[in-house]
Amino acid sequence: MLILAAGTLTYGYLIDQRAQLNAPAPTPILYDRSGAFLAQIGHVDNASGRIDYGYWPLEQLPDRVVKATLALEDRRFYEHVGVDPYAVGRAAWQNFVGAGRRSGASTIAMQVARMQQPESRTFMHKSLEAGTGILLTLRYGREAMLAQYLRLAPYGNGSHGIAHASRLYFDKPVADLSWAEIALLSAIPQSPTRMNPLRPGGLRHAVQRGHQILNALAKQNVMNADEAEIAHRQLASMRMPDLPRRPDALHLILRFHDLIENGQVAPASASAPLIHTTIDLALQADVTALAREYLDHWRSAGAQQVGVMVVSRQTGEVLAQVGSSNYYDRHAGAFDYTRTQRSPGSTLKPFIYALGFENGVLKPTDMLLDLPEGASGIGDADREFLGPMLPRQALANSRNVPATNLLRSIGLETTFRFLRELGLHDLETPADYFGLSMAIGSLPTRLDKLMRAYGALANDGQLRDLRWAFEQPQPQSVRVISLDTARLITSFLSDPQARLPSFHRYGSLEYPFPVAIKTGTSQGYRDAWAMAYSEKVIVGVWIGRGDSGTMNRMTGAGSAARLVHAVIDRVHGNKPGDIADARFPTPPDRKPMQVCVVNGQTNDNSCSQTLVEWLKPDETPKLAALPSRPDGILKSLPISATAGRSQGFSLANADTSNPQIHIAISTPARNSQIWRNPEQPAAFDRLALKADVQPHVPQIVWYVDGQPFAVTDPDRTVFWPIQSGEHRFQIRLPYRDETSAVVPVYVQ
Repeated sequence: MLILAAGTLTYGYLIDQRAQLNAPAPTPILYDRSGAFLAQIGHVDNASGRIDYGYWPLEQLPDRVVKATLALEDRRFYEHVGVDPYAVGRAAWQNFVGAGRRSGASTIAMQVARMQQPESRTFMHKSLEAGTGILLTLRYGREAMLAQYLRLAPYGNGSHGIAHASRLYFDKPVADLSWAEIALLSAIPQSPTRMNPLRPGGLRHAVQRGHQILNALAKQNVMNADEAEIAHRQLASMRMPDLPRRPDALHLILRFHDLIENGQVAPASASAPLIHTTIDLALQADVTALAREYLDHWRSAGAQQVGVMVVSRQTGEVLAQVGSSNYYDRHAGAFDYTRTQRSPGSTLKPFIYALGFENGVLKPTDMLLDLPEGASGIGDADREFLGPMLPRQALANSRNVPATNLLRSIGLETTFRFLRELGLHDLETPADYFGLSMAIGSLPTRLDKLMRAYGALANDGQLRDLRWAFEQPQPQSVRVISLDTARLITSFLSDPQARLPSFHRYGSLEYPFPVAIKTGTSQGYRDAWAMAYSEKVIVGVWIGRGDSGTMNRMTGAGSAARLVHAVIDRVHGNKPGDIADARFPTPPDRKPMQVCVVNGQTNDNSCSQTLVEWLKPDETPKLAALPSRPDGILKSLPISATAGRSQGFSLANADTSNPQIHIAISTPARNSQIWRNPEQPAAFDRLALKADVQPHVPQIVWYVDGQPFAVTDPDRTVFWPIQSGEHRFQIRLPYRDETSAVVPVYVQ
């Protein structure tokens, strides 16, 4: 008796532990923005490696599905409490005599118990299933058992639940299924492998059992003769559509998996967990093909991988993402390079200039120095210095020295915090760790973070999260840059004239419609970047290697920008020869003015090198000039750099207490022969003028052909616009008689 009692208690405890309704979470199906199938996100069985899908709950039990399911699976479902004594007796007798076709005795409730806790088919486990089925029915009721069965039942090809199977096989809600489709699906759970409808033999077996279900329903008067005849005819001629195939975009699908796992994207309905992504699959396929095509051209230069993103400028919706050349590429293709930290090269410079304008450290007419002096060991890839430059030119030419000097003026910590506010990093490392090289690529970031930050420049200073799905909650955008600054930076990045001489006209950076673009190249040619935005899209491209190895002089302008150009052409439908008469919105409180590039002054018709700059009324620079002389009226004399002014240089008198001052011209050399480049724009055909003055004096005056040309610190290079003919150069001291020897130069 004690043994029996102990066994009964143990049995009761075991079935009580099992008698809970449990189901895996519903697995979503992803569609692109046009409703095309993208992917399913399933549950992975770590033991077997099998991926299961479905488990969608039913808000209401469809009456026709319930009747078709019970027609053969559990005819006396409403007459027993989880175990059918008649079926058990019949199965026991057939097993005993061993004759004829054997039948099972599992009810819907027992099958639910087995699906929730699969075990080997032994007598002990069958008895536990029976007890669990009874307790489940008593505890939750028959309707709940039916709903659980229709959620868990296997329908072949990894699909679980009638609602998911309806979407998978017929791409429709379960409520829209015909009698023939219901009969076919209701047949499959008896043996999902044997009745796999995607195989000819499996479909034949499923159709045969489906006819049996229809006959049973007609016999039960669930359907009339006409309905039964139509259903039999449709079932007999049924041809299963091909299952939707996942596109070649595994990195993209894995990103959606992570977004769903982290709760950033969720279906609107648990009973129909469909996620409508912002992805344009046609564009995704084209961008993938372009990325592979262009990367193939660059493999000989050491490039091995590519990452591309395309985002709608107006909405922030991600239209395409290519994480690598191929997930299975032997060159670290499994890494998603849109989410990999890399050196951004010069792509952070626009934000440093923006912060300079925001903090009042910089004005559009200031002259920034691109000179060896004060370069702190930082140079450019071309190993040249272009002298004093307007901010527009310095950014558009991507010069390193002006950017690092501007960063120094703003402050490392201030810049570091601003870049964190833009979401470009989340580091707690001190800003001093990166130093001034933060402006040229030492602060690592990711392509997707750059896309979000460039969205702020493209959208008048409003920062918002990238949107991956229409079901994704969208927080309010945050203003991080003023509208004025954002539009000013956009005008810099979209000005092809300002990019000279570093980037030639009509190359990979120029378009027939407005495009703001910034390239970047990291130290040692390890990373090549291009970030661009047009009226429609923001496009970002990274080129490099998974092992962070160096490439053979692969620059952002020479590689990534070309791929960006191809992608933007695809989005805009641009054809060779197309030209659009359009421009980006201009800063509302600024007016266009011609500014002399050699001194930042407004043009008084005496300057041959000008750029259009957008200025506020209080930013119009004052012209600096020396008093007139008897031999003619002097031209405006530029102050060569605002950095000079900030260090205390002014038009004060030279020190007259030192009578011995050596003055000489070191560049150009006497009797130099110079040839003009007829293809070079006049604004950038310049001759560098350098002085040798001992001891140092605050200022000198450069004369060309007997006329004063510029007032400057003697240690700073001055640039003279080249003109054909013979010219004579000389240096004089203001308010003193010392002069240098005259240096003749011949220009052809």
